Amino acid sequence: MIKLTELSQDIQDAVAATREKVAKLHAELPANNLVVWTAGNVSERVPGADLFVIKPSGVRYDELSAEVMVVCTMDGEKIEDGTPARLSPSSDTAAHAYVYRHMPEVGGVVHTHSTYATAFAAVHQPIPCVLTMMGDEFGGEVPVGPFAIIGDDSIGRGIVETLKDSRSPAVLMANHGPFTIGTDATAAVKAAVMVEEVARTVAAARTLGEPVPVAQEHIDSLYDRYQNVYGQK
Repeated sequence: MIKLTELSQDIQDAVAATREKVAKLHAELPANNLVVWTAGNVSERVPGADLFVIKPSGVRYDELSAEVMVVCTMDGEKIEDGTPARLSPSSDTAAHAYVYRHMPEVGGVVHTHSTYATAFAAVHQPIPCVLTMMGDEFGGEVPVGPFAIIGDDSIGRGIVETLKDSRSPAVLMANHGPFTIGTDATAAVKAAVMVEEVARTVAAARTLGEPVPVAQEHIDSLYDRYQNVYGQK
């Protein structure tokens, strides 16, 4: 088994920094009403190593710190990372690991059971692109992924298969909830916040009438501007 203390100092430093970042980002999930109790998780690749950091399974958010963040190989196996042996990684670790192995451009993965996004997942409906902010962030609709059971990499396969030909950083896994990806964990958390926001807005719009889709040419223009022009460079 890989021992953290036997890795180079550069990698140990990278692991420590990633643990700090991932621990802090977990606070964004309850702060944005995306999770309840111990549900949900954030992970991020460790720069320069075939490792990632993820939340321990079943631990309350107010008990999370950098010291309890679990370090795993790209096969989803916990290394000797200095945490107690009783601290196992998130039950979604296999899904995160599969995404990292098959989508090298992904540096962060987030899973929540946020209410409105999960409601769309429950009825197997994509979130239609009826808002300019959806064109900006998702480049189109938020797709639905296949039904899969926790326990192996089935969820990860569904995420990869659904998102490999999509611009969306979010997928609604059927009867389960949203998974989001990003170049790092911060981007994946942002996508998790945004997917719940647009899901809530579209659900509200449907109480008023049938939402009107944004034309594809405008979606393409919005996505290009937001991804390449918007913000500080």
